[in-house]
Amino acid sequence: MLQACLNGGRGHPAPFTPEDIARSAAEAIAADADELHFHPRNAEGAESLAPADVAACLGAVRAAVPGVPVGIGTGAWIAPGGRARHAHFESWTERPDYVSVNLGEEDAPEVMNIMRAKGIGIEAGIWSQSDATRFAELGPPPVLRVLVEMPDTSPEAAVDEAEAVIDLLPEGVPVLLHGDGATAWPMVAMAAERSLDTRIGLEDALHLPDGARASDNAALVRAARRILLAE
Repeated sequence: MLQACLNGGRGHPAPFTPEDIARSAAEAIAADADELHFHPRNAEGAESLAPADVAACLGAVRAAVPGVPVGIGTGAWIAPGGRARHAHFESWTERPDYVSVNLGEEDAPEVMNIMRAKGIGIEAGIWSQSDATRFAELGPPPVLRVLVEMPDTSPEAAVDEAEAVIDLLPEGVPVLLHGDGATAWPMVAMAAERSLDTRIGLEDALHLPDGARASDNAALVRAARRILLAE
């Protein structure tokens, strides 16, 4: 499975308004992405988990690509931050198909419980071996998949850490492997070699494998699909 991660903290040319996110979503799916992940924004362009902002973005995307699974981020840094954002989760009127929950955040188990109660799938975000250990200690929670997420470090270090993290995961849990910045394309290649799910988009990378600046999410998706098909 190839997921397109449409926006994050990297700025232009990532889409931020509901209309631009929807347009980019349609382009990414046309470029052969299978699923979508994005961060809803408010009218000022800041990341938002407020019910109205989530509904506006989800509604626009689902109108543009009906039937495509859509997920959003829940990071603890998003205002109002920490446990204060739980009230937003509880008040969502439009629900994503799944959310990513970072195991490195203190309230991750609480967020996962809220999402399960609302019938929303969970991608468990694991950035390190300590995150993987915490995930295992929580028992076998019913998650959609685990996101093994490697930070912007050396590709060699990322490969070693990804292997160590994957070895710590419970047997049989689905894995989506991806990187950030310098590790984005090495992780796509590693996922292809291991027949794992992966993702690419302007949240994770601004450049194509040859170093050229990517014009949009669709260009990144096409490049990732070529890597996956080569395997």
